[in-house]
Amino acid sequence: MMARVTPLILSVDDEQDVTDLVRFHLMRAGFEVQTAATGREAIELVHLRRPDLILLDLMLPDIDGFGVCEILRRQAPTANIPIVILTAWATTDARSLGLDLGALDYLTKPFSPKELVERVQHLLSLRGSAA
Repeated sequence: MMARVTPLILSVDDEQDVTDLVRFHLMRAGFEVQTAATGREAIELVHLRRPDLILLDLMLPDIDGFGVCEILRRQAPTANIPIVILTAWATTDARSLGLDLGALDYLTKPFSPKELVERVQHLLSLRGSAA
């Protein structure tokens, strides 16, 4: 299978303004961005076209971000996709649980778009697929 030239980022958030902000800054940085507004939609999209990295909100209308993270980590084809939690939930317990479930990073809202792009680039560079 040929390597993807432009890294694909899946942004999972039910807040349209956050989705638009994330998409704008990541596309400007050279990434392809796919979006999902629910946990179930995110899981379906991941299986249709595996992203290079997932930005995952915790507070989603159906399956919360913890559940999505857990489901993806249990399935071999998706177990190693880097996940960054991007949420308004800023408690230490939420951060610990997210990282325990397999997220590589945890960023709280409101966030700096520049920092988000830098973290995505850094995580992808560790995997050898940065833009």
